[in-house]
This record gives sequence, C-alpha cells and structure tokens, in this order.
Amino acid sequence: MNPLFHFEPYSGEFARDPYPVYARLRRECPVYYHENWDAWLFSRYEDIKMLVMDERLGRTMNHVMSGDEIAADRERRDWDAAPNHSRYVKVSILESEGELHDRLRKAVFRMFTPARVNQLRGFIQGLVDRQIDALGPVTEFDFIEDLVAPAPGFVIGEMLGVPEPDRPRLRTWSEDIVQFFEPERTGAHRDLAERATTEFAVYLADLAAMRREQPGDDLISEMIAWRDGAERLNQDELISNAMMVLMAGHGSTIDALGNGMLALLRHPEQMAALKADAGLIHTAVQEMFRYDAPLPYFHRYALEDMEYRGYSFKTGAKLGFLYASANRDEACFDNPDRFDIRRDPNRHLAFGGGVHHCLGSHLARLNMEIIFKTVLRRLPGLSLDVAEDDLEWKPGILTRSLVRLPVRV
Repeated sequence: MNPLFHFEPYSGEFARDPYPVYARLRRECPVYYHENWDAWLFSRYEDIKMLVMDERLGRTMNHVMSGDEIAADRERRDWDAAPNHSRYVKVSILESEGELHDRLRKAVFRMFTPARVNQLRGFIQGLVDRQIDALGPVTEFDFIEDLVAPAPGFVIGEMLGVPEPDRPRLRTWSEDIVQFFEPERTGAHRDLAERATTEFAVYLADLAAMRREQPGDDLISEMIAWRDGAERLNQDELISNAMMVLMAGHGSTIDALGNGMLALLRHPEQMAALKADAGLIHTAVQEMFRYDAPLPYFHRYALEDMEYRGYSFKTGAKLGFLYASANRDEACFDNPDRFDIRRDPNRHLAFGGGVHHCLGSHLARLNMEIIFKTVLRRLPGLSLDVAEDDLEWKPGILTRSLVRLPVRV
C-alpha cells in the first residue's frame, strides 16, 4: 500500500478520465485500502479474476451468521430507516448467498438463457426502429435521451409483463433505487431509494395479483408458477426478484450504449470498419464493454479470516473489485487503451464472475448488437456535436456514464 497515493473517485477529473488513475493503482498499489469506505480495493485483472471465484467471499454474510448476529448487524446499519429498501433490495439475488441465492436465481434463470432472450429480437428491432422514426428530420439530438434511453426499460418491461403505458416509470424507479449503492451516499440518497422502492413494490404486488388471475408469457407469471420441489417463491421474494431484474439490466445498458457510441465516434476508423462489416458486431460489443465498462466497481465480504497473496483479511472485511481497471490491465490485454472492435479473445470482467456473474449478460449484448447495427445503418453520418472536453460525466465509482451525448447527423 502506498500512503502517498490518494484515490479520489468522486473528483471531476476522475469522472472525465479514470484510466490513468487505474493504471497508477495497478503499478504502485494494486491492493489499496480506502479508509473512508473501510474497503480493500483490487485493481489488477488476475487478482480480481481469482477473487470473484473465491468461495471465501460473498455479497452478504447472513448465511454464515446467527439470528442474533444478523439482528445486531441490521441495527448497526440502520435497516429500519429504509424498511422497504431493506425488505426487498437488500435480500435480492444480488445481495444473497448460499441456498437462498441459488433458489432465487433458479426462479428467473430460464428467462435469461440465450434461446429465450433471442425471442425478444423482433421486439427490440421494432422498438429501435420506432425510436429512430420518432426523431424525424432533426439533424442534432442527444443520442442517450432522445434515442436509446427508453429501450432497456421497455425491453425489461416486456419481459416482466408490465403494460406498455407503465414502462416509462421503470426508469425512474430503477435509477432512484440504484443510486443508493454508491459508497459515499447520504440520507437524501436513502430517502429517494426508499420512496422509489415503496412505489415499485406496490406496483409489482398489484401486477402479480393480475398475473395470478391471468397468467401470461412473462417473468412475473413464470415466477408465480415456478417451484423447486415443493418450494415456491413467496410474495417478498417475487417482488425482490422483479426489482433486481430491472435494476441490474436497465441503467447499466443505457450507460453501455452511451459509452459504446462515444468510443465509435472517437475512433472513426473503427466505426467505418463496423459499417463495412456488420459481422464484427459481436466482437465490437464485447470491446465496448471492456473499453469503458458501465459498472466499474463491485464489492464482496470475507466470510472467514483469510489470506490472499500475503495480505490478511478478517471476517467481514470488504474487498472491492475495480472491474474497469482490470479491463485495461496491460498484463492481460495487448494495447489495453486501444479501442479495437476486432479484439478476440476478449476476456473482460464487465459482467463480473462466479455465482454473481451477470444474469442478464445475453440480453445486454443483444440490446447492444441490434441497436448499434440499426443506428449505423439508418443514421450513417453520425458525428460528435460537442468538443470532447465539454462532455459531462456523472461522478461516482458505481457507474461510468455520460450525462448527455450530443450528436449530429
């Protein structure tokens, strides 16, 4: 650990370009203790790849704690201050381990297989075409807000069985709940997340009641009917699962679309190659996730006293994984700061790993592939409509995302 290195992920400079900072972390202090977060941050690819598979780590410790220990931990973390957020979000697939995690994941897994996800191809294509049609004859627009931002919410709404008029609300609920996961959050963040969770839970309970009476070909109906032996999901688990499907796949896909488009605009030779050969779309999308990962940070806890490469961690220690840094590690990737749509193999960590590998990775890639192929075909003359230095990035470590992406046709 280098005491002279001060990691400031909430600075404006870091938001604009975090990669020189990540490179310095990898060189000088690849295992960095962040005092404010009480977390050990790992920045090298091989370390993170090993640790995401390590069964001594978990997103929660509930499955290795007694009832009294769980109660004391919840009191310490003030769960009662946000009762619905605690009830539904903090016990979701993402925030569970062991048998509970396995059961919750099984209940939704079939909806996210490549074959099942591919059934959405026509729906996504129609959605993107309508978004482009709605632009009309404009020559300047915001690629994020005016074109791609509605798509992920509408796709997930289709999967969940949310009626189309209600789907725009999904984005607000998702963003308001997710912002509470930032390490440096405030009471205002908590209150916003609690309000959104409460509203969304009421909505999902009503939707589940409708689907019990009239089942459909959607995830809510699937979870209602699902059983593992004699065991079924209870109402809280159903609502929690539905929330996590939205939160995990909504904002991150919007961010990946904005980051990916900017990468193409910054590298016109790569954009030209993709226009000339649509078959490159698969490796191009993988490279977009690697080059500017929409989810740069994730953490887990030590479930027992453990050692790793000379470092000792006590039970309960927080280990943070800087995925965005790992994806630019020169020890793993040739010319890691080069955006190369032909890069293959591309073993990036943008979707995490181990039991918490992103369940919606197939859906995210399908969204990206269809949207970029369609945009490049129907809007072939896109260019950046602002100086790169004037682009505004959202601060924080949880996401890597632009505020706006002005483009010109």
